[in-house]
Amino acid sequence: MKAPRHLALAALTLGCALPAAAALRVVATTPEYGAIASAVGGDAVTVVSLAKPTEDPHFVDAKPSHIVTLNRADVLIDGGADLEAGWLPTLLDGARNPKIAQGAPAHIHASDGVRLLDVPETLDRSRGDIHAAGNPHFMMDPANASIVAAHVAELLCKLDAPSCPAFRARLGAFTSRLNAKSAEWDAALAPHRGAAIVTYHTTWRYFVARFGLTADTFLEPKPGIPPSPPHLADVMRAMEERKIRVVLVEPFQSRKVAETVAQRTGAAVVDVCQFPGGLPGTDSDYVALMDANVRAIARALEASKGDRP
Repeated sequence: MKAPRHLALAALTLGCALPAAAALRVVATTPEYGAIASAVGGDAVTVVSLAKPTEDPHFVDAKPSHIVTLNRADVLIDGGADLEAGWLPTLLDGARNPKIAQGAPAHIHASDGVRLLDVPETLDRSRGDIHAAGNPHFMMDPANASIVAAHVAELLCKLDAPSCPAFRARLGAFTSRLNAKSAEWDAALAPHRGAAIVTYHTTWRYFVARFGLTADTFLEPKPGIPPSPPHLADVMRAMEERKIRVVLVEPFQSRKVAETVAQRTGAAVVDVCQFPGGLPGTDSDYVALMDANVRAIARALEASKGDRP
């Protein structure tokens, strides 16, 4: 007996949507994970990042389209250190996709194997927006990007065994490029070891630990708390006393605040970002992003060298 026309069309549609060699659908919570998935997966994956590169990752605008994206995903990569705690669980509940649920094999926590900084001994909300797992901005140390890339390659190999040699080759190419650029970055920042910078948030703790800089003065009085005039006055006094002449600001942070502080202290404002696509020429490229950050910071530190103690 002939199948009803609407059922035949539905079957044809599903057949077209799910070909035998369909690319794995990878969803990343933030763009740096998406960039690494693209670098390792190549043409065997399609990658979507939920957060925009210019969006505060703590406060992503959860949209119905995100639920649809997650419902269709084969792989989910999140930070695993509570950065997305305010918005991802709701989206996952709505997506109802057991493949990427918490604890599922295709749900990668990027922080696995990473030594997290700033792990609190106790949770005290009076200290601001701190994370129980530790500082979640670990991708600002390029060594951690290698760890995440290895996680991605391992899972992709399990899901698409015939493509595994290609995944491993792309992992090797990514790691080689990252290591070569890391040597350049070490050299670029080596003359400035010990130099202090001001940052808006605690985003750059891993960066300064890696490159021997200091970042213990923040435009936020506490993580996640907007700057207040009394606090900014304290920041400016500290900058004058310690001759700090570099202020970092990301796209979603108040550049006006950073410029006001910089103008009153003779400092330079440096545009940086933790996500590929947030700076010109860095779309979907983690290495290009880190290169842009390092070069901009090194230039500013070199220009301020004469003022430093």
